[in-house]
Amino acid sequence: MSTTPFDSLKSAGTNRNAFKGDIDTTDATLATYSHDASLFEVKPQAVLFPRDSADVQLVVRWVNEQNVRYSITARSAGTDMSGGAVGASIILDFTRYMNKIIEVKGAEGTVQPGCYYRDFERETMKTGYIIPTYPASREICAVGGMVANNGGGEKSIKYGKTGDHLASLRVVFTDGNEYLVKPLSQSELEKKIASTGSNNTFESSLYKKIWNLIQANYDAIMAAKPDVSKNSAGYYLWNVYDKVTGTFDLCRLIAGSQGTLGIITEITFKLTKAPTHSNILTVFLPDLSHTSQLVNELLPFKPESLETYDDYSMKLAIKFFFDFKAQVGWSGLFKLGWQFLPEARMLLTGGLPKLILMAEFTGASAEEVNKTMVAAEEHIKYFGYKTHIAHSEAEAQKYWKIRRESFNLLRKHVKGERTAPFIDDIIVKPEFLPEFMPKLQKIMSEYNLTYTIAGHLGNGNFHIIPLMDFKDPRSADIVLELGKRVYDLVIQYHGSITAEHNDGIVRTPYLPLMFGPRIYELFVETKKIFDPSNILNPGKKVGGTFDDIRREIVKTS
Repeated sequence: MSTTPFDSLKSAGTNRNAFKGDIDTTDATLATYSHDASLFEVKPQAVLFPRDSADVQLVVRWVNEQNVRYSITARSAGTDMSGGAVGASIILDFTRYMNKIIEVKGAEGTVQPGCYYRDFERETMKTGYIIPTYPASREICAVGGMVANNGGGEKSIKYGKTGDHLASLRVVFTDGNEYLVKPLSQSELEKKIASTGSNNTFESSLYKKIWNLIQANYDAIMAAKPDVSKNSAGYYLWNVYDKVTGTFDLCRLIAGSQGTLGIITEITFKLTKAPTHSNILTVFLPDLSHTSQLVNELLPFKPESLETYDDYSMKLAIKFFFDFKAQVGWSGLFKLGWQFLPEARMLLTGGLPKLILMAEFTGASAEEVNKTMVAAEEHIKYFGYKTHIAHSEAEAQKYWKIRRESFNLLRKHVKGERTAPFIDDIIVKPEFLPEFMPKLQKIMSEYNLTYTIAGHLGNGNFHIIPLMDFKDPRSADIVLELGKRVYDLVIQYHGSITAEHNDGIVRTPYLPLMFGPRIYELFVETKKIFDPSNILNPGKKVGGTFDDIRREIVKTS
């Protein structure tokens, strides 16, 4: 039986427990973990499945002892679209063992990072609560990734992002110890910084250095905060210290850091009461010319979601309709098919709209929801767009399924080409859309690419997913050139290059462009404070290059 260097983890010293989890270096497993949902392929050296936090701490200590020979990329469901969940060394997968729901009690729920969101929601809904920031990939994503990417989704217009809903985290830092991270008052922070002793010297030093960095650069940091409703680019230094309340919260920095500052081993969420009644008003847009005005007219009615997807996504859902069977079963598929008949007729007659807008409204009763929707529908009649209020929850779910599944349908069924998420998460303020969208469309028209558009119109957040043939030697050039042009346009309108999908491999090199050299250097310093040896998911958030993008794209050809 062949041995690997990682086998020494099973007997990693006499004064500590050996690694209890699984170690897999087989070719099939390494090939599987070479991919996430991004356009990259990066082959790891080993995939480790820890059984508990002690295993995670052991791995970090072991890597520290290897003289910077290895690094660690934490991973849960691997649905990340930026390349954040792939790495060339050790993949630490939490979904096999560290997937437990520890406790759901009232408005809080504690869970391990490998737990799938769908399983956690099933448990929280028993008491009528949810995490309202689930992404479109809610059926296949895990909560660890939601925190690591600071995920948002269809309800972000009302509830913000996952980092806004954290009560506390347990995190293994690079000294190999687990710490409880939670909001601190000013006096608690001062006590934390002043503490000494063999077990907490690293922690107190970390808090002191981050506090000093923020204090010394406070005005510049606050000025650098992107002027949009949600952002996943960079490290969220502007979210850590609240001068008004005096609260210092490292959870707000670790959220969205993609496992580059510490490894999350436990999450306590602040849950939100689930709405008891909801329905959607659908608006069918023949073009994108009045999207901003439409959004601004709907916002006063306080929709819980303002989501959109394009005609290509609708065509995919109709063409590959039977893919929904895995989620709803045969009986559910029959009901869903009946709901799809109007869209099928539209497709056959060439009458599909260019964009479908879904405005979700919630309330304490069906009557309250319906009253609001009717008023909203009446208010926007002057646009002349076709509108429809769903007659049932089943009909409303039809539109949600298309919105949530369009990317997976593309990944699964397109032949000869593949999904290329690299301009997949841009955001500008909705009031800029009348100017921004025509300029974006002009840029896109210069490239012979088929692409889908979906997103969160209420935030001005669009997911553009081109299809590309990576056997074409020009593909890497197109990704870098088109990406730069689109991001230049986004920055011109004071937006963010990523609202919720994060930086990963695909956007890290653009962070100096978005934030400027001074703030980027603060990101670099932040990484050094938490991870001086660069063992945690290197090349993400800081240190990534355009050559990294080109090299990993070329490997997919």
